Amino acid sequence: MKIAVVGAGAIGGYLGARLSAAGEDITFIARNRNLAAIQANGFRLILEDGSTLDAPAAKAVERMSDAGVQDVVLLTVKAHQVVDLLPELGALLGPKTLLVTMINGIPWWYFQKLEGDYSGRSLESVDPNGRLAQEIAPEHIIGSVVYPAAELIEPGVVRVIEGNRFTLGELDGSRSERIEALSQVMMRAGFKAPVSKDIRSEIWLKLWGNLSFNPISALTHATLEDICTFGPSRELAANMMTQAQSVAEKLGVQFKVSLDKRIAGAQAVGAHKTSMLQDVEAGRALELNALVGSVVELGRITGTPTPTIDAIYAATQLLAHTMAQHKGRLQLLPIPV
Repeated sequence: MKIAVVGAGAIGGYLGARLSAAGEDITFIARNRNLAAIQANGFRLILEDGSTLDAPAAKAVERMSDAGVQDVVLLTVKAHQVVDLLPELGALLGPKTLLVTMINGIPWWYFQKLEGDYSGRSLESVDPNGRLAQEIAPEHIIGSVVYPAAELIEPGVVRVIEGNRFTLGELDGSRSERIEALSQVMMRAGFKAPVSKDIRSEIWLKLWGNLSFNPISALTHATLEDICTFGPSRELAANMMTQAQSVAEKLGVQFKVSLDKRIAGAQAVGAHKTSMLQDVEAGRALELNALVGSVVELGRITGTPTPTIDAIYAATQLLAHTMAQHKGRLQLLPIPV
């Protein structure tokens, strides 16, 4: 397959390198040092066991128009970055191109092809003014949930921390030929790529933890293990997750695991910094609206109170505002002795 990876960071690099090594025609859309590194050397993965996997055939271009129409586009940028891609994204999309949204949080297409009272509704928190819904036809979209953890340690080099599962799903829940073909391609590259008939419930299962652990870690600089083993923060996360579950169930979502099991799963990851904490430490924009603001908005839409989520959202919004205002970053540093 001819596949473009839009976002050559940790997850995009992981996907593109493995797919390229498996023989797929991969083009990364990249910039600056990352672009130069991939053009010179391809992409390299450092796997969980310390071994390396090189993908020298992987290509990289800066402009999407230079890549041309693709069979599949893997969208692996942050949720708030998607709208900035709109002027170029159409260059990658032909009539049958699949656009796989490998993005954290509630996606802009959540109510597209969804039967019920909210069918076709837009979410202002993730799609201001409805631009994404207007300019990206839902027929292109394949939903996805990203489970692995990885980090870009230098341009063109990603270290895989753990995991290889990427759940896929059609927006209408069908098990189409095109999604089966995509799943097979990903499995040949070494990924687990199950096809879900209810991709929204899968999205909520991951979001259930992200909407609590990410902002709590950003505010406290604590790891997943710390949050889950410290009594007050564990209770805070559980309260947020309970409120989110009430919202999701009003939307017809079914949770396949218990709240305690979901927290235990996060704790088992260990002393891992969430993506939002990593962004705070690096001075990057926070992926706050897709992970938390969207749940607040869905609470309003469904008439579900979310007081704890609201409070943590407000505090984290202020953190993001302060960082942007001062063009700064925050890190927890040891006191010299």
